[in-house]
Amino acid sequence: MQNKSIRRLALLALIAAVYAVLTMSLGFMSYGPVQFRVAEALCVLPFLFPYTTWGLVAGCLLANLLSAYGPLDVVFGTLATLLACLAAAALGLKNRDSLSRSILACLMPVVFNAVIVGALIAFFETDAFLSGAFWPAFGMNALTVGFGELVVLLLLGLPLLRWLPRSQFLSRLRENTQETD
Repeated sequence: MQNKSIRRLALLALIAAVYAVLTMSLGFMSYGPVQFRVAEALCVLPFLFPYTTWGLVAGCLLANLLSAYGPLDVVFGTLATLLACLAAAALGLKNRDSLSRSILACLMPVVFNAVIVGALIAFFETDAFLSGAFWPAFGMNALTVGFGELVVLLLLGLPLLRWLPRSQFLSRLRENTQETD
């Protein structure tokens, strides 16, 4: 049992590293009002393995340390990823073979990032929260952040989510990381 716990912890560290490296190395398209954060495709993993949420959250936190939006992005950008992963994990509790549930799981990062990161960027652009200038900026940033997320999740996340359950990789991963009671 302890060996599987160590493997699970190693997997979480690997997921965090992959998320952070992908985001940082593709920084030109990972940060800002229009972002195509390729690492966000990994946010479908909690649909199959809820515990992967913590690796994704750690990776997002590390990646957001380079954000131009500073500590607020570290907190709120990471919060968006946490909420998206928890929602995807909840969707994966039943009927993981359902295409509609898979699509909904892919939409969780889109929704949470559009709202939370869209608001964060609007706050920085307008230097005010809930002012008259905030709302148009929020609408535009929610749209552009959501669009980037949607492209990444539908082009990369959904195929990943549909492929993994049929792959040899998933059965080996489950075998090597699932705790037994």
